[in-house]
Amino acid sequence: MSTAKVEVDDEVVGSIFGGLMILLGVKQGDSPKDAEWLAAKAANLRIFSDGEGKMNLSVLDIGGSALVVSQFTLYGDCGKGRRPSFVNAAPPQEADELYQYFCKCLSEQGCPVETGRFQTTMQVSLTNDGPVTLILESP
Repeated sequence: MSTAKVEVDDEVVGSIFGGLMILLGVKQGDSPKDAEWLAAKAANLRIFSDGEGKMNLSVLDIGGSALVVSQFTLYGDCGKGRRPSFVNAAPPQEADELYQYFCKCLSEQGCPVETGRFQTTMQVSLTNDGPVTLILESP
């Protein structure tokens, strides 16, 4: 990823130039161990190109950073009816705590972290190289 930014009310609240754009959904039953596992996985996942063009480098290897945006709609269930159900998403207080903890864990891995603003309407911009988009879920 080349660049990403998050704006709230026309103010840039987080931006990066090279690294990971992480849309983080927290579901009911997620725990601090899930956040720790995901942070370690994201920091060390070899998805950036090396000198030979192979996906062989992590965000840490390239000196990149992460923009982490809370995204409860990732757990929207569209299986029934015409409107998504968000019953699988964690309640806001619980989700915010795990979101903040995930960001702390990712930072402790050595990855600089920028964030959006929890429970606000955000405008998210992203230039996605490749594009490469992956889904990570804790075990």
